[in-house]
Amino acid sequence: MTQHNTQQAQRKAAMAVLAHAEAGEIAARLRNLSLPDHQDLRAPENGLVMLRGRVGGDGAPFNLGEATVSRAAVRLASGEVGFGYTLGRDGEKARLIALCDALAQSRDFGEEVEREIIAPLRAQLMVTRKQAAEATAATKVDFYTMVRGEG
Repeated sequence: MTQHNTQQAQRKAAMAVLAHAEAGEIAARLRNLSLPDHQDLRAPENGLVMLRGRVGGDGAPFNLGEATVSRAAVRLASGEVGFGYTLGRDGEKARLIALCDALAQSRDFGEEVEREIIAPLRAQLMVTRKQAAEATAATKVDFYTMVRGEG
């Protein structure tokens, strides 16, 4: 895997964590950093995206419906540009994601953002998912068939 592909994979993974985090959690963690000067390239805005689906995962695609999304773009004074997208109408969350994306690409802030924001949010997300899986597993019912003897 090339360095560019590795960076893209890390960026994709970070964006997934940020998209699942709460806006307040991201903002609280960002307050612990000394943020560089930055500006909004695209102010937060809301829109719709068409969701596509497939029956059984391999059937013909069909339009399932629309979902509301928010997006934003931020540029750091050093030139890095970050983009943020999230489901729903939370424009501030989209802006915070964009800021984290830009900071993660920065040589000065990349490691700090991973250590102070992304890694703790990833750990928290894993705990939440594990708890949900355990709660779901607790409701599991094992069905079995008893064979009746003939005669």
